[in-house]
Amino acid sequence: MPSEKILSEKKAYVAALRDKMLNAVAGVVVEYKGITVADDTKLRAELREAGVEYSVIKNTMLRLAIKDSDIEGMTDALTGSTALAVSKEDPIAAARILNKFAEGSKKGFALKGGYMEGKVLDLDSLAAIAKLPDHKGMLSMFAGALTSTLSGLAVAMQAYVDKQEGPKDDETAA
Repeated sequence: MPSEKILSEKKAYVAALRDKMLNAVAGVVVEYKGITVADDTKLRAELREAGVEYSVIKNTMLRLAIKDSDIEGMTDALTGSTALAVSKEDPIAAARILNKFAEGSKKGFALKGGYMEGKVLDLDSLAAIAKLPDHKGMLSMFAGALTSTLSGLAVAMQAYVDKQEGPKDDETAA
């Protein structure tokens, strides 16, 4: 039986973990087997740059943190070696970075599950979300669509104006 001090520290850790997970817009759970120290360092740097917190966490602590929450359905994914990546701002960043890394990994690094805005995601949904462009990419796609729509509108308006004006004097004289 653990001492009261250790038990209270674990309860505080679980409460902080629960708070972090429930206040994040998205989270991804991965199997981190077969990753080298150099690859792990590179992965952590990329995640940190994207504003994603990544850490190895015991499955028991994760189970206790998500107990009686909307994301409790992730419990089935909490087996083996587990790392958690949570993002407070960009809901796609963690999934995109970790999926890209998992696709390039040959030794067992794999996505196990995730959640977004309080809903548990299956692996297919997680992989589909990971394929989406990042926030800047989406904004540039939106700007491109808006620009092409506006230029099409300008051409249509000019054609209408030209049609309303009718033939010019130079064209009728010839």
